[in-house]
Amino acid sequence: MPRAGLKDILSGLIFVGFGLAFGYAASGYPLGTAFRMGPGYFPLVLAGVLGVIGLAIVAKGVTAAAADGGIGPVPWRAVVLLTAALVFFGATVKGLGLAPAMFGAGLLSALASRQNPPLQALLIALALTVLCILVFHYGLGLPVPLVGPWLR
Repeated sequence: MPRAGLKDILSGLIFVGFGLAFGYAASGYPLGTAFRMGPGYFPLVLAGVLGVIGLAIVAKGVTAAAADGGIGPVPWRAVVLLTAALVFFGATVKGLGLAPAMFGAGLLSALASRQNPPLQALLIALALTVLCILVFHYGLGLPVPLVGPWLR
């Protein structure tokens, strides 16, 4: 199957996910009415529009995949390693610190592609770690230590 159908389905699901997340966040603010909008009204409307666009993209992808003969195989290596990277970062950033957690997550993410040999994956993880340290620690001043208490 051409990958266009699968890409449309996955990107549409991402749109729907963001729409649901922002809709949930906006629902915590007072909505008001259409004539007297509260702080949550406009974000909730935009979240709804984002979700509808996502559903339309999913429908287009399913239609294209059905016309082409199926979705195709699931890239399980990528699914497992990318999920593991997110879980690893979330579980270790406070204990290990930004630099080791980012390096581990970047390495797992880079290894998700079969096109990256181990040395190239290490270089990608190192470059991503340095970039994130520059942007988030020094540029934005996030209060996340570079090295956490587990390594001290």
